[in-house]
Amino acid sequence: MTSELASLQLSAPAHQLATRLHTALRARWDALPGDPDPPAPPEYAAAPIPTDLRGRRAELIVEASDVDALRQALASDADAVVIDFDDTFAPTRANVQAAYDALAWATSTSTPLLARPRALYAVEQGLDFDGPGIASLCDLAAIVAARPQQPIHLYIPKLETVAEAKFWEDALAVAEAELNLAPNAIRVCLQIETFLGVLHADALLYALRGRAYGLNAGRWDYVFSLTKWVGRTSAALPPRAELGMEVDAMRAYAEALVRVCQRRNAEAIGGSAAVAPDPSDTQSALNTVQADKRREALQGFTAAWAGLPDLLAPVRAGFEGVSAEPLPPESPERTRERLLNLPGAQVLPLNTVQDTIGLALAVFRAWYAGRGVVVRGGRIEDTATAELARAQLWQWVGCGAELDGGERLTAQCYLHERRAQADDATPEAKLLDHLVLTELCIPYFPRAAQSLPEASA
Repeated sequence: MTSELASLQLSAPAHQLATRLHTALRARWDALPGDPDPPAPPEYAAAPIPTDLRGRRAELIVEASDVDALRQALASDADAVVIDFDDTFAPTRANVQAAYDALAWATSTSTPLLARPRALYAVEQGLDFDGPGIASLCDLAAIVAARPQQPIHLYIPKLETVAEAKFWEDALAVAEAELNLAPNAIRVCLQIETFLGVLHADALLYALRGRAYGLNAGRWDYVFSLTKWVGRTSAALPPRAELGMEVDAMRAYAEALVRVCQRRNAEAIGGSAAVAPDPSDTQSALNTVQADKRREALQGFTAAWAGLPDLLAPVRAGFEGVSAEPLPPESPERTRERLLNLPGAQVLPLNTVQDTIGLALAVFRAWYAGRGVVVRGGRIEDTATAELARAQLWQWVGCGAELDGGERLTAQCYLHERRAQADDATPEAKLLDHLVLTELCIPYFPRAAQSLPEASA
C-alpha cells in the first residue's frame, strides 16, 4: 500500500468529535478485547427497527471510496444502501479521504443509509490524536458528523466480547452527547461474524440493547474466525467450497443468530450475495442468489445484502412471501457442539490449494493497489474471503494436510505453489508468506500489513 504523506482532513465537526472520542476512549481501546466469557444477560428486548428500514428486503453494499459506485447505488432501487469502510475497503490515505469527502453529498439522499466503520483492530495512520487514530472512531466521527440531524444507521463489525460491545455503546453515547443528540439516536445492527460472537450474541445484543435492532450474519468472516479458533490442533479443515450453508455446522451458525433475534424481538439480516453473474448466462447466478435468500428467509432472516445492483431483484425476491416458523430451542452446549462438528478431514486436491493461494494473492495485490474488491471466478472477493483463504492455508500447512497426490502440504510445498503464482519480491507474496508461515495465526491481515516494509514503502 503506497505511502501518502499528507494528513487526512476531517470536517471541523468531525475532527472535534474524533478528538473527543479518542480522549474519552483510547485507554479503553488499549485494553480490548476484554473478558471472552460473559454471564448470560437478564430478560430484555432489542430496540425497535428504525422506521426507514421497516419492510426492506435488499440492502446494497458499496465500497465507501468508490464514488461512481456510490452514486449508482443511491440512484438504484435498493431498499437501503450500506457505505462500507470495512471488508470491501482498502484504507489508503487517498481512499479514506475520498470516502470522508463523499459523505458530504451522499447524506443528502432520501434513500435509507447505513454505514459500516472499520473494525476495532484497525488504526488510521493518517490522523493523530496523541497517537495514531483508532480507525473505528475516526470513521464514526466522519459518518455521524456528516448528518447529525438524521444519523446514519451503523453496522458494527467483528464483535467478539462484551467489552468491545460496551466500548461501542460508550463511543456512540459520547458522539450523541457531543452532537446534542438524544440518547440512542444512533441505531445499530451487530455483525455476528466471529466464533466468540456467535457463542455470546445474546450478551452482545444486550450491551447495545437501547439502540441495537438486529443481528447480521457474515459467513466468511465467521469461518475465518472459526479457523483461527480451531487452529492447528485439529486435522485439516474443509476448504471453502465444502462449507456451504447446507452443512450442519453452518446451519447451526445461522440458527444461533436467528434464535437470539426471535427471543429478543430483533431483526435477523442475512449475508451478502457476492456472485458476479457471467454475462453469457446471468440467469443461473441470479437463480442461485434467489435460492440462497429463500433459504435464509425460511430460517428466519428478513433481509440481506446485495454486492451488485443487478443482485437486488433476486435478493428481494428470495424474501417475498415467506413467513418463517420460530426455531425450536437449543441448549448452548448443543449449539457449540454443532458449530464445531465440521465435516471430517478429506484429502485436499492440489488445485484447491492452488486456487486458495491465488485468491489470497489476488486480493492482497488489489489491496496494496488501493482496491478492496476483485471479481474472480464469478465471485466478488474481498478482505473477508482473503482472510479465510490465508487462514486455511495456515491451518493446512500447520497440520500437514494430505494432498490428493499422496504428499503433505508442508511449508516447502506451499512455497513451491505460491512461487508458481507470485515472485518472492512482490508485496502480496511477502504478506501471504508472513501470514501462512507463522506459528500463531495473525488476527487480521490489514493490521499485519502495516508492520511490513511494503505498507510504508
